[in-house]
Amino acid sequence: MFKHLRKWFVAHFLGHSRQRARLVSKDGRCNIEFGNVEAQSRFIFFVDIWTTVLDLKWRYKMTIFISTFLGSWFFFGLLWYAVAYIHKDLPEFHPSVNHTPCVENINGLTSAFLFSLETQVTIGYGFRCVTEQCGTAIFLLIFQSILGVIINSFMCGAILAKISRPKKRAKTITFSKNAVISKRGGKLCLLIRVVNLRKSLLIGSHIYGKLLRTTVTPEGETIILDQININFVVDAGNENLFFISPLTIYHVIDQNSPFFHMAAETLPQQDFELVVFLDGTVESTSATCQVRTSYVPEEVLWGYRFAPMVSKTKEGKYRVDFHNFSKTVEVETPHCALCLYNEKDARARMKRGYDNPNFSLSEVNETDDTKM
Repeated sequence: MFKHLRKWFVAHFLGHSRQRARLVSKDGRCNIEFGNVEAQSRFIFFVDIWTTVLDLKWRYKMTIFISTFLGSWFFFGLLWYAVAYIHKDLPEFHPSVNHTPCVENINGLTSAFLFSLETQVTIGYGFRCVTEQCGTAIFLLIFQSILGVIINSFMCGAILAKISRPKKRAKTITFSKNAVISKRGGKLCLLIRVVNLRKSLLIGSHIYGKLLRTTVTPEGETIILDQININFVVDAGNENLFFISPLTIYHVIDQNSPFFHMAAETLPQQDFELVVFLDGTVESTSATCQVRTSYVPEEVLWGYRFAPMVSKTKEGKYRVDFHNFSKTVEVETPHCALCLYNEKDARARMKRGYDNPNFSLSEVNETDDTKM
């Protein structure tokens, strides 16, 4: 009981007092800021305007969407008004009865704006129309029609691409809240659970991890975000996963693992961030997507395993209980990987009957003290 109270106290009080900086949030967003970027480098974002518009938030995208259409309608409305003004088609010029205007029924700036709107969105009410009287109006009509098609294609395509981005598909793939460390197959492993909330598969899925920590090189250089590869596998490997049911991926803590020299007592004092990636191709759209999350030492539970969440019903169907998705169960686990392997080596030596190297045999000469 005191053990659980101590863990609860450490998690709720000491954990809140020391907030760790995260490069990747739990939902996969990167917490990074670029400073002192030159103005020339910022101009590159406008060169790649398509990606820039796609990466904008919805409120900025909708503002650009509305402003672009309203601005183009008003701009061409001013041009139509200028054509009517130059050709003296407006009522203030008192045109004669036989006067043929460039555009019928343009009486002011408001009617010119309405004609610009009808032309660009091809409404065509039929009340206002261009005549063959002046070539300027015909050229302006052609120019606005072509530019209107380009604006419609770009803005509507950007909205559609924003909605159908594979990033939204990644929202339906969830990682467990915590990672656990326990024995699996006789080896000490770090385990993480991941689930696909949709019945559609991710084709060619590949899962891997990166351990981010601050290291100091032998030359004295301090690397803030030093990356170390972490290999995650399931029983069938780490590529081409059959991702229809929840999977428990694990990393074997062996001599090559950065977790090898960590122990249950020293794990909370470590300074690292474990980032896990899942890449795959969306089955319905053939677009590639990436799901990522991160774990700090407080979110790695030593001596726990995940509760089972897949069962079989009486009707013969497989049922997934998401109530147990992040639920953990405490199990007996060695407090360090080195202890587990030393224990295995000791047992192996006992079975093989190795001699004790500290044992020495001293010969004793027997003497016969009995005299006849």
